[in-house]
Amino acid sequence: MDLMLSASLKPAVTRVINPIARVALRIGLTPNSITILGAIGLISSALILYPSGHLFGGTITIAIFALSDLLDGAMARISQSGASPWGGFLDSTIDRFTDAAILIGVTLFLIDANDPLTPVVLGVLVSGFLVSYIRAKAESMQIQCSGGIAERTERLIIALTAIGFAGLGVPFALSIGMWALLILAVFTVVQRVLIVKAAL
Repeated sequence: MDLMLSASLKPAVTRVINPIARVALRIGLTPNSITILGAIGLISSALILYPSGHLFGGTITIAIFALSDLLDGAMARISQSGASPWGGFLDSTIDRFTDAAILIGVTLFLIDANDPLTPVVLGVLVSGFLVSYIRAKAESMQIQCSGGIAERTERLIIALTAIGFAGLGVPFALSIGMWALLILAVFTVVQRVLIVKAAL
């Protein structure tokens, strides 16, 4: 069964995002420009703040930039332009970059600290990409494959929560979070492979 974190959080966040989206549209910004600006801010924050040890500050900054993922969608709905094929492709591609930047930033921090958790974070990075790849490959075969215990939103929330608490000095927060992510991602990979197998 899918975790319902994204489904329960999005309505509340949308009520906050919609007024900002209207302002952004009035000043001439487009959904795609917000996607790109948000990605630049997020990637820069992850690759500068995390490796330098600013885990909590980096997480807060990244969480703010991550809201652009909701803001661009809200702008498209309000302007009634809808999601264009190019916009959808751009958004999906940038999601892969931002997810990787977060984990690479943490990996660089761990490498500098000679932390044995490094291979686990790399495993999270690889398995997360597999989750997305399996869905894309399945959809190219006309198979709906968005199921699994931990989709992107859930994995992002878990990662940022673990990193943020680690930045506050909570013992084992990063280890618990990253091991949980690895297990959930691998389990989701297996679930999606079985979904495709059943469909074929």
